Amino acid sequence: MLIAKKIIVRGRVQGVGFRYSTKNIADKLGIQGNVWNESDGSVHIEAQAESDAMSDFISKISMSPSPYARIDSVDSKDIPVNEHLHRFRAL
Repeated sequence: MLIAKKIIVRGRVQGVGFRYSTKNIADKLGIQGNVWNESDGSVHIEAQAESDAMSDFISKISMSPSPYARIDSVDSKDIPVNEHLHRFRAL
């Protein structure tokens, strides 16, 4: 079953290749969605995938896909599936 999540990552996650690394993981797992920086220093991700792939994605994000990043928190909540997403983009 396809599920969608909004994920907010806080810590040292901007300017360290976090979005690019997140996109690489998403592409490998077949995740659809977007990742972008917010003005408060956090990174926001809207992602959708099958349940198992989503769990794996969130787990990998929580362990920091970028060697230069530091993750302080990862919060996620369910959002509606967007039928118009067909790939993952770093914005």
